[in-house]
Amino acid sequence: MKGYTSNNVRNVALVGHGGSGKTTFLEAALLATGVINRLGRVEDGNTVSDYDKMEIEKGYSINLSIVPVEYNKKKINFIDTPGYFDFVGEVNSALRACEAAVILVDASAGIQVGTEKAWNSCKEHNIPTFFLINKIDKENVDVDKIVADLKAKFGTSLVVLTEPIEGDVKEALTEAVAESDEELLEKYFSGEEFTDEEFTRGLTKGIASRFIIPIMTSCALDGRGVKEFLDAILKYAPTPGDHPGYEGTDEKGETVTRKCDAGEPVSAFVFKTLVDPFVGKISFLKVISGKVTPGMELYNARAERAEKLSTLFHYRGKTQGEVSIVEAGDIVAATKLQYTQTGDTFCDKASYIQYPAIEFPEPCLFMAVQGKAKGDEDKIGSGIQKLMEEDPSFTIVRNNEMHQILIGGQGDIQIGIITAKLKEKYGVEVELADPKVAYRETIKGKSDVQGKHKKQTGGAGQYGDVHIRFSPSTEVFEFSEEIFGGAVPKNYIPAVEKGLRENMEKGPLAGYPVVNIKAVLYDGSYHDVDSNEMAFKIAASLAFKKGIVEANPVLLEPIMRVEITVPEEYMGDIMGDLNKRRGKILGMEPLPDGGQKVIAEVPQAEMFKYAITLRAMTQARGTFTMKFERYEEVPPHIAEKVIEEAKREEQ
Repeated sequence: MKGYTSNNVRNVALVGHGGSGKTTFLEAALLATGVINRLGRVEDGNTVSDYDKMEIEKGYSINLSIVPVEYNKKKINFIDTPGYFDFVGEVNSALRACEAAVILVDASAGIQVGTEKAWNSCKEHNIPTFFLINKIDKENVDVDKIVADLKAKFGTSLVVLTEPIEGDVKEALTEAVAESDEELLEKYFSGEEFTDEEFTRGLTKGIASRFIIPIMTSCALDGRGVKEFLDAILKYAPTPGDHPGYEGTDEKGETVTRKCDAGEPVSAFVFKTLVDPFVGKISFLKVISGKVTPGMELYNARAERAEKLSTLFHYRGKTQGEVSIVEAGDIVAATKLQYTQTGDTFCDKASYIQYPAIEFPEPCLFMAVQGKAKGDEDKIGSGIQKLMEEDPSFTIVRNNEMHQILIGGQGDIQIGIITAKLKEKYGVEVELADPKVAYRETIKGKSDVQGKHKKQTGGAGQYGDVHIRFSPSTEVFEFSEEIFGGAVPKNYIPAVEKGLRENMEKGPLAGYPVVNIKAVLYDGSYHDVDSNEMAFKIAASLAFKKGIVEANPVLLEPIMRVEITVPEEYMGDIMGDLNKRRGKILGMEPLPDGGQKVIAEVPQAEMFKYAITLRAMTQARGTFTMKFERYEEVPPHIAEKVIEEAKREEQ
């Protein structure tokens, strides 16, 4: 594949609900442009973009896929994205590499949740957008109704576009074009007709500013509307050179802007990483400015290291071909970059720039992962780290207190794929379980106890004797002494405190750490010969175990602050569900889009898999965030179950 200038390149992301036909449309585009001679099918596992073994097995996209199409002496870099919400990180990566997006709509289904989410993503990225109503061959399809529904849902900026533009379509577009440009608006009101050049310029400008959102139709299976759509993309979609400028920061952290121009100093952005078992790490770059050639050495702004781009490739699905030069605006792949990861910036060190990293949503579902075979923890950790190079949208957390490795992702499908890849790529079979709750223990009452350690074994003995008062505290641990007359020598008092602190690690109820206690050492006794630090440490331990039990110990659980954003119509279900989870509603806030934000406090133990439940309750329209707030006492009937479970695990 030859090199293309920025004016002859279009970078277009395909987004939309799962099953809307993104992958099949790409097949139709490849067929229409002569790249393939037979239409591949998702069901048969023979499409260009869904080539991964797991994608073929599952029957849906997991990773974004780059599929360039050469048409009318120009190049369109289509980026096919997954439709499942769990893989929103792939959508965010694709949108960072494109100047336009196409939201595919299944004509037989109309507006779906994925349609709304795709629209919101395009809006957040401020990216010019097209709607493509696909599968118009289906029975009982009413395109006019879908168009009306789209306009009602997403606004009056949506306008039907056909190629060629004529009749009522041209009339409607002419009005939209006029409103996108003051000069043209004056001409429109004066009754003058636009020249073809003015019309095209105005339409292109309107699309680039998102003032105009074209709606087109297609049937990928029989090719209807495919070439017309390709024509429209080439004619009206913004080129990389049309982009107003890419903002980054210089070495001082000050904002700088780089135009997408081959004459500018070289810079590129890594928007996706793949790890191939044979090739190794593959980094996909959007060349923002300048030119990139094989053998070029560029500076990685984040890693602060130089990397050599040895061989450069263009990828079309899994097929690849070497390229000799890549100009600003185009997409290219480089292999075996040692220090590079998704979101990195390459630049000329003398003309430093670092572009913002890709924003990924916070994980909303955490699951504990453990190997089926003993001793697999290291293999699990290294395997997950490699998978994170491909998908930075999930995270790994080591919970040392509960001795668990946690995977945090967007949902059960994503986490399921991660565990499947661990087995397939790294030979590690794992099991998933709910994370363990980090309970705490404390006291509600007071106690006054003696701890006495006396041991005589024929030679030197051990003797330590302490009297300690225990009571609740607002601090994690308070220790003080009120010793008079040297009942406990000063040099043994630190040993008493140490003995208490060590015993706080495991409480008497269920073995969880003890918090919020005050201990006052007020009396004791010692032996001139047999007393030592160890003896007083043991004595303190005995006092602790007795004193905590006598001071009405209780179990504490972590309480989370939860903020849930949902459309108004789901509020009843949300409120009812939170009550079942022992949640306390703190307040509600209306949102500009008509939705509601619910603020609540809910025990962490009730929030595992909430991401799955919320998705089911709201048809995936609800989102939530959660953070730790404080500890509160566990209700007695629940505490009993937790204590029983802890005792069973110890046996």
